[in-house]
Parts: sequence; structure tokens; C-alpha cells
Amino acid sequence: MKLNKKHKGFTLIELMIVVAIIGIITAIAFPSYQNMINGAARSTAQADLMAFAAAMERHNASSYSYKGAGLSGANTGKPNIFATHSPSSEPIANKKYDLTIDDVSGNGLTFRLKATPVSGSTLASDGALFIFSDGRKAWDADNNGSIENTEYCWTC
Repeated sequence: MKLNKKHKGFTLIELMIVVAIIGIITAIAFPSYQNMINGAARSTAQADLMAFAAAMERHNASSYSYKGAGLSGANTGKPNIFATHSPSSEPIANKKYDLTIDDVSGNGLTFRLKATPVSGSTLASDGALFIFSDGRKAWDADNNGSIENTEYCWTC
């Protein structure tokens, strides 16, 4: 009679090591994944701001001013000539940024458009994006509410 039986399976130590390895990989990978998702949403907002600026130019071509492009003919606030959210190709329930006409000045000859991250989302502390009528682009990367000289780009 043979008493030497081989037991097959994993020990508790082996399982704990595997769980620890998975935890370490997750702790490293998740922030990178989140940064990639936020970067993709920011890129979409930048594309929407470019399309919004083109809509402002069409409005200017027909009315000879950037004034009156907002809802109910307002100069600032939510636009009447473009989607009020980004991604503009998706339903408003999926919005990541609110799009607004931030300023119309120079007697209606200049504008500043703004994409503000939706509060309560992973982008909330990401900082607003801007595009100006003269083609300048800005990103309040440090989210302090003002645009420094080093923030006049979208890839700072």
C-alpha cells in the first residue's frame, strides 16, 4: 500500500504573492490609464473649441460682429451657434466640458471661448481650455483661475 499521495493546488502564500503582484501592477497602471482618459477628453474639447471658433467666424461673416452668438442673442454664456458641451458629438449626459463664450470685446471684433471641465468628474481639477479670435490657445494647467505666459498653449 502506497501512502505517499501528492496534493495538487496552490498554497495560501502563493495566492497572497499573486494578489500582491496584481495590486502593485494596478497601483502603477491605473493612474497612467486615468491620465490617458483625461488626455483624450481634453483633446476632444480642444477639437470642439476649434469647431466652435469656426462657428463664431461663420457668425461674424453673416453679422459682421461676434456679438449675439449666445443664447437669446447674448454676447457671452452658452452658445446658440454651437453645442454647449464637449464631446459635442455625444449626448449632453456624457459631457466632460461645458463650452461657453467667455468674452466678446473690442466692439464685437474679438472673442474668447472657454471649455470648463465638469465639476465632480475626474477632469474637475484639470483647468479650463481657451481659444481666442486671434488664434491663440491657452490651458490653465495649474487650475488657478488665471492664464500665465507659460500657459498659452494646449500642450504645456
